[in-house]
Amino acid sequence: MGEFDAIRPYDDAEVPAVLARLLSDPAFLDILTHFRFPRMAGAFGWLLKPLIARRLRKEFAGVSCVSTLQDKVEYYVDHTIERATDGVTYTGVEQLKAGTAYLFLANHRDIVMDPAFVNYAVYHAGLPTPRIAIGDNLLQKPFVSDMMRLNKSFIVHRSITGRREKLAAYQLLSAYINHSIRNDCQSIWIAQAEGRAKDGDDRTDSAILKMFHMSRKDEPFGAVIQSLNLSPVSISYEYDPCDQAKARELYIRATTGTYSKAPGEDDVSIAQGITGYKGRVHINFAPPVSEFVEDTKQLAAEIDRQILAGYRLFPVHYLAYAQWTDADPTLAVPVAAKVFPADELARAQAEWQRRLDACPAEHRPFLVQQYATPVRNQYRVKAGLAL
Repeated sequence: MGEFDAIRPYDDAEVPAVLARLLSDPAFLDILTHFRFPRMAGAFGWLLKPLIARRLRKEFAGVSCVSTLQDKVEYYVDHTIERATDGVTYTGVEQLKAGTAYLFLANHRDIVMDPAFVNYAVYHAGLPTPRIAIGDNLLQKPFVSDMMRLNKSFIVHRSITGRREKLAAYQLLSAYINHSIRNDCQSIWIAQAEGRAKDGDDRTDSAILKMFHMSRKDEPFGAVIQSLNLSPVSISYEYDPCDQAKARELYIRATTGTYSKAPGEDDVSIAQGITGYKGRVHINFAPPVSEFVEDTKQLAAEIDRQILAGYRLFPVHYLAYAQWTDADPTLAVPVAAKVFPADELARAQAEWQRRLDACPAEHRPFLVQQYATPVRNQYRVKAGLAL
């Protein structure tokens, strides 16, 4: 057994057997049937599932490596993106060099679509897609684990509670990330913090940065970071399909002090995040951190600056900021009408009002907060102020 077998993605030799297992999994076929035929899946699922399985076996016959599988899957990813967005743009991808592996550290708003959009940008730039860090809390069903590990995902063990076991898990994760970039020349995607930034406040967790160094403690922290080509990535959604659910969670946390997820809540968030309307989406790749940083605090500050500066603000963000009770009066934030054309602003006002109307009154301050916070953060960066 290899050192990283417990967490690594599947390799080419494993693809045929895992695909065969996946396409025979009743739970996986049930999900696909409900996704493809939501109105008919209940009454006719018994008929549809074998038909879908037969079609997929035919389509994926002969697929024997990860890159060929991704080529096949890309059609469905592109189709999903076209249906759920008003277009995807990206900047900075042109500076990425073929034959160089990067550590993409990104803000985190959506469980599945954040790395999917980074993959989309990198793939369409003609570069190899990164390996994707995914928490084991999302891999409770065997078919989900198979599906993600086929798509170059590796496992982050978050459900471990023992201190010694947790330390060993992070040591292994650190070693794998360093090995992937330095030995395999395979890029990595990982979120800047555990869990989504549900309040719109994108901040880097120093513990993540410390983890990168854990397996190479005999080397200076700054040198390790320089060797990993750490590129901060900003993912900007015009509209968040899960914004109402996030507002509800924030309200419950604020009023009770805690929040407990219902069974299957992550599955609902994943489905809503994939299929829900997002408006426009933008991904910005900042240049890799090249200066020598002394510690995690200094590095986190630089990553935050890059991610927040690279975030694309849409009209809805300015509209929300104008309504936000926590807006910073010292910041020179223009009104939306000064930034965007009248027709674009009118469309945004209609959509924003629709979302406000759909949100219970007590949750609305938290809906506003999600969209307003990136405005405050970016204008603080522009003004050179502390975040």
